[in-house]
Amino acid sequence: MEKRNIVIIGGVAAGMKAACRLRRLDAQANITVIDRTKDISYGACPLPYYIEGLYDDLNEVRKTPAGVVRDEGFFSKVKGFNTLTRCEATAIDRQQRTLTIRNLDSCEEQTIPYDCLVMATGNTPILPPISGIDLKGVLPLKTMDHAAQIDSLAQTAKNAVIVGGGLIGLEVAEALTHRGINVTLLEMKDQVMATALDFSSAALVHRELRNKGVNLRLAEPLQRIEGNGSVERVVTDQGSYDADLVLMAIGVRPVVDLARDAGIELGTTGAIAVNDQMQTSDPAIYAIGDCVESTDIISGKKVYIPLGSTANKHGRIAANNICGQIEHFPGILGSLAVKVFDLNVARTGLSAEDAQLHGYDSISHTSSSPDKTHLYPGCQSIVIKLVADRKSRKLLGAQVVGTGVVDKRIDIMVTALSLGATVDQLAQFDLCYAPPFAGAMDAILQAANALRNKMDGMADSMSACEAYQRIQQGEDILLLDVRSPAEYDEIRIPGATLLPLGALRTRLDEIPKDRVVVPFCKVSLRGFEAQLILQQAGFTNIRYMEGGVLSWPYEYEQ
Repeated sequence: MEKRNIVIIGGVAAGMKAACRLRRLDAQANITVIDRTKDISYGACPLPYYIEGLYDDLNEVRKTPAGVVRDEGFFSKVKGFNTLTRCEATAIDRQQRTLTIRNLDSCEEQTIPYDCLVMATGNTPILPPISGIDLKGVLPLKTMDHAAQIDSLAQTAKNAVIVGGGLIGLEVAEALTHRGINVTLLEMKDQVMATALDFSSAALVHRELRNKGVNLRLAEPLQRIEGNGSVERVVTDQGSYDADLVLMAIGVRPVVDLARDAGIELGTTGAIAVNDQMQTSDPAIYAIGDCVESTDIISGKKVYIPLGSTANKHGRIAANNICGQIEHFPGILGSLAVKVFDLNVARTGLSAEDAQLHGYDSISHTSSSPDKTHLYPGCQSIVIKLVADRKSRKLLGAQVVGTGVVDKRIDIMVTALSLGATVDQLAQFDLCYAPPFAGAMDAILQAANALRNKMDGMADSMSACEAYQRIQQGEDILLLDVRSPAEYDEIRIPGATLLPLGALRTRLDEIPKDRVVVPFCKVSLRGFEAQLILQQAGFTNIRYMEGGVLSWPYEYEQ
């Protein structure tokens, strides 16, 4: 059998995953990887931690766990395929099945034949066409070179402005703050991580950023950047901020020019359209990674959510299909996690807002719990928001925020969502228990049961954000703190009235019946019990605060 020529455009996550898998499945194929840079097979996600100074050698992002740099020689000798760096793919001839490439150093062109072509062209940072965008010191964080430049600037910078409150913006805000730089974070929307989190979850992140010294400016879009050769300040419609360094982190767009010029179909998101075997509209051409759109598993809609985890799955699946081992990519849930100073944040599936936009009759609930048995040393708190379909009771999504372990809980939710589980089934998951790891009823099981209570009409509740907003709008709401006096003296919500749960039954005459009463405690288990006591006593306008003090995303009194 004649050897197949397989050409891959792009030598980072998806491309190299595909190439390595292809070689394992086909020892005879001629496999060639094309990449524009010298820095192939690097991990972009660790770059903010290099800027923070958590490791010294930038090449660590290109090394194997054994410490070997993944360069052209490594892939040739160890993996058995050829990599052409500093080469740019310029044209695809689909009829002749050839790819034209140009050497970026010599400008020489050559044509490479292919039997199968894999496009892993990735994404590129969005840089808005505003005044000053080309000044020295204004740059995105996408490549190793970007990281090196930011690290160099950070050595002397006193003030930095980060434009964009997504994952990269949040991670670099922490990195630069830890280096002693004054950080201003501009976000044009009214919350960070607007495409991933509901406001109630994002508000907890807002407080953490501000408490750690970040000047967080929400609903404040960038207008222009000023400076004489180098950046000196950024200007918004609300003011200006000194800056020796500006990170542009407003998002990315898929690199699709080569595909578009070749007549390959693009999807509704603007990324390359593929089937569930990663084939494009041309059966001889596959597309993987950050240049393609995916299907949302829950809604069935097309989405563009570029993630390294997805890119690696794409690479393996495309290679399997190219080699005749048919495998289908089921889609994504948009699962992700990020560390923001002392806060851990994770999410998967649909947010409450997205569920409504997709037409679900959704219901959500926020719960707070310790991440392990409360008496065990190192126990921390987490806040869990679950979203479900009211009629079918199927889970739709989850968000977990806190200083405790969040990734374990979100991965449980990924499993539940992938299997189409209901809230009732989640509540019965046989999760492991030992005090160092979890409570006898894990936090996720407690969250599921709290949502079940709400769905079954047993609990009337409102989120901390709803309570705060209604009070700000002038509604006559009584925040009823049913914790102990000692807890109240330690930390409290402004304006709340203390009435410990143990005294509630004997002091019912102190509770007004003509006001909305919102009882709460630390996690609102006692708040829920207070709601039941008051309702059984004839009170009709009682709604406990979901998640209690731990879910309150605003300032406390101490």
